[in-house]
Formats: sequence, structure tokens, C-alpha cells
Amino acid sequence: MAPDRDRDFATTLAHGIDILACFRADRPELANKDFAQQTGLSKSAVARLTHTLVELGFLQRSGPPARYRLGASVLALSYPLLASMHIRQLARPLMKQLADHARGAVSLVVRDRLHMVFVETARSNDALQTRPDIGGSLPLLASAAGKAWLCRAPDTERAAVLNQLRVADAGYYAQHFPSLEAAGHDLERKGYCGNNMQWRPDAFGFAAPLCRPYQSLLYVFNCGVPSGDGPYRARAADIGPRLVALARETEQLLGLV
Repeated sequence: MAPDRDRDFATTLAHGIDILACFRADRPELANKDFAQQTGLSKSAVARLTHTLVELGFLQRSGPPARYRLGASVLALSYPLLASMHIRQLARPLMKQLADHARGAVSLVVRDRLHMVFVETARSNDALQTRPDIGGSLPLLASAAGKAWLCRAPDTERAAVLNQLRVADAGYYAQHFPSLEAAGHDLERKGYCGNNMQWRPDAFGFAAPLCRPYQSLLYVFNCGVPSGDGPYRARAADIGPRLVALARETEQLLGLV
């Protein structure tokens, strides 16, 4: 239901969360004018929200002129979630083995609104231009992990998310949606989806989802490797089946099969 039609939707709370969501790894410090531009909120509303978030420890203020960084309360808030994800501890050794073999990075990701977010990662190649870390994200429709999630998600949930993507950025949706059908065929036949530089020209991506959600989340294993380490088909033939085996072994450890 749209927020403006939902009587139980706390708009002010949503706006505060939108403020926190403005930060990126390459933009760790923002001013009130930046929040206003990104959220569409008025300057006065932004000022009240940032003041409140500073008082609660979710933002820290520096300046003048006033600028803000995320506060320690954000990190403390995420710890109970990460600690409860037992799949991270079970899968970590298996992920490291595959990362070493593939000379890349193997990550465990889940969906967060219109992105896939890392909850665990193992890296064995400093040549990777992207450095996946916990809390980092991948695009939902342009990455192998996002396509794997979309192909495995329930029909109603997938349709809702695709509609949100289309409304958020029609051009991005039109560019990447046509590749979703082929990704679905690959997942059905091979057990994994691939990304041949559709997201980044310096990396290949491969992704295999779990057979079903665990603790209400649909997890996806993702492997990224430099595109200069070998042709795509050869890398897919080597890494894809190993990534599927990693997902199946994790399912057995979790008791999903």
C-alpha cells in the first residue's frame, strides 16, 4: 500500500530513515542541503530531523559549516541483526575456499529495498576494483546477485519490486529488464545466474540463491572476479558449478533440504 494511503504509516519516521539512507561510501559527510536535495524534504524539516538524529546518536555533527556523518548508534543497531544470521558463520569457511580458488570475492547478500546488500564476504584478490564489505550494495537489476534474487523470489514479491524499479528509474529498468528472462533460464538449467560486464566493465559476476528463504530472508551467494583474468565462458564453467555446490552445501548445513 502506498504510504499516503496507509493510516498506520509513520511518515516522520520514514523521513528520518531516508536521511540516514542518503550516505554512501564515497559520500560519508553531508550537509542539510544535500539531504534536502536527495529526499525532496524542505530545509526546515531536514534541520529538525538531523537535530533529532544527532541527539539520538544516529548522526554526528561537525563544522561550522554544519555537516553530518553517521553515528555509532547506526552500527550498534545493526549488530543484533548480523549476530543472528547464523548462516554467516556456517558459510564463511566455504566462501573463503571458493574465493581463493576463483581469485575473487565471494559474498552472501540479501535484498534491501532496491539493492542487494552484503552481509558477509570473503576476498582473495586485491586486484578487484570493487571491495565488497558488509553493508555495501549491488544494483538489483544489473547484477548477477540481483537477477538471481528476482528469479527465485515469489511471483507477487518479484512483481512488486520490479514495479518499484520501473517507477524509480524508467531508463535503468528499460536497459536491464530484458536480460532477466535469460537469467531465469540460466538459473533453471544451471543453478546460477551470470553477469558478463553488464554492471561493471572490469568484473564478471556469478550468483546462486538458496532454494528457499531462511529466517524470512532469501539469501544469494555472489562471486565477483576481474574480467581480465580469463574469458567469461571459461570462468563461468569453472566458478558457476562451484558456487551452486556452495549454496547446496549451505542448505544442508541449515537443514533446508
